[in-house]
Amino acid sequence: MEDEGITVRKAEHLRLAIEEDVEVPLGGGGAFDAVRLVYQALPEIDLDAIDPSVELFGKRLAFPLMIGSMTGGTEEAGVINRRLAEAAARCGVGMFLGSQRVMIERPETVATFAVRDVAPEIPLVANIGAVQLNYGVTPAHIRGIAEQVGADAVVFHLNAAQEAVQDGGDTRFAGLAQRLADATAELGASGLPCGVKEVGSGFSIDAVRRLAGMQLAFIESAGRGGTSWTLIEGRRAGSAGGRSLGALFADWGVPSVTSLLACVAHGGGIPVIASGGLRSGLDAARAIAAGASVTAMALPLLRAAARSVDAVVAELEAFKRALVTAMFLVGAPDIAALRRAPIRIDHRARPEVWEGRVDDPRDGMGRRS
Repeated sequence: MEDEGITVRKAEHLRLAIEEDVEVPLGGGGAFDAVRLVYQALPEIDLDAIDPSVELFGKRLAFPLMIGSMTGGTEEAGVINRRLAEAAARCGVGMFLGSQRVMIERPETVATFAVRDVAPEIPLVANIGAVQLNYGVTPAHIRGIAEQVGADAVVFHLNAAQEAVQDGGDTRFAGLAQRLADATAELGASGLPCGVKEVGSGFSIDAVRRLAGMQLAFIESAGRGGTSWTLIEGRRAGSAGGRSLGALFADWGVPSVTSLLACVAHGGGIPVIASGGLRSGLDAARAIAAGASVTAMALPLLRAAARSVDAVVAELEAFKRALVTAMFLVGAPDIAALRRAPIRIDHRARPEVWEGRVDDPRDGMGRRS
């Protein structure tokens, strides 16, 4: 019955994400609006000469975007994953797979994650819930699911808020930090790079400092401001109380820019992938100028993939054009220059201010130091 339950849950997640309003914007605005790029009227570069490419896991991305973690485990999810992967290959970006726990419980579902034949060269990242380390999943299991799909790396997702709201969620998080540290060290030593991500509730300073002591290839900041998995789980709930709980915690977590800045400032130099309500190439430019190495976007691409490969390609091409336009308007000929571009950050988004660790009563915008 549990095997059937996990596939039903994945099908419901997919339907809700595609068909319903599951985003919780920050104050009605964009998740990355707290970062402002400084316009350069004399950019001193040619638009056509801009190079937005970047390296990840030893492979070249045409522009700094990973298709975010989404789905798998059902026939429909398999179709969507292959469309996403084909579009990623055509546009030169990478892809995170959805949670592969179902592959461990139901090995026959591997086909729904198998995309290497349509995207043999893209950076591809396997995915498992970190809390599953407290439920019997081992590094050997994780190596297995990564090898079966030909992944270049694996990401452990943290989703405490989602699990707390989910009917029958996996909520045994005690001792998880040490198990996660041990697993990432073992897998990293075996040649499989590991990362850790949130699923849309972001990271506090203290959480990032815990991650900084682990052997990680990246942290995905995945803050609040986009898709709300607590809201999705509430809508799945079989009781009025469950639905009410999901709505109550729909906007739970650390805002995307705040989480990104916490990861950059307190992550010990671990590369950061920015996500959580990222919706355009302009958002990506803001995130990279604020310290991200790469970005990730999910929901708009998922909805496009429900239509066709060409729809995903159109989204990716629009994303790239907006990114390159933003780079032109700040005078950044490449991604390294974009990381040095002047920005202004709303002081309220700074992690220390948001967490109440400093008294900073200023209004308006605060410059990056």
